[in-house]
Amino acid sequence: MSSLIAEDEIVHEVGFVWLEDIDGLDYVRQSLDRLPTRRGRPAYHRDGRMVGYALLGPQAKPSRSSGTFRRRVFWLLPHDRDTDPDGLYATGAPAEAVDPRTLAPGTKGRKTPRSGGSQQPSTTPEPGLILPL
Repeated sequence: MSSLIAEDEIVHEVGFVWLEDIDGLDYVRQSLDRLPTRRGRPAYHRDGRMVGYALLGPQAKPSRSSGTFRRRVFWLLPHDRDTDPDGLYATGAPAEAVDPRTLAPGTKGRKTPRSGGSQQPSTTPEPGLILPL
């Protein structure tokens, strides 16, 4: 869950690889996975799809017990809002979800009104649009 990811666990991130255009996503789920390498596309073993992952710099050290690296993986499930806009997460978002626009290497990310599904449509007309009286 996003609240369980500590800043010191992601301090060695140097970038993200996005597998999809995140501009169209209200939220992504994030988890901190144990992976065998600092870089490269990790294997994905969840339902749904991986939408991105973090890259670690050379200063990141592997776990002494397992030899693995803790890296963030960003993903979505089949019932998430991008696929099922009127479903379970039409409003609200999963606990581990964050707005991808708030993510940066070494930064946890956060929920926003957009990621929570409470963003109201704008009532301001587009410039040049003539409204009927």
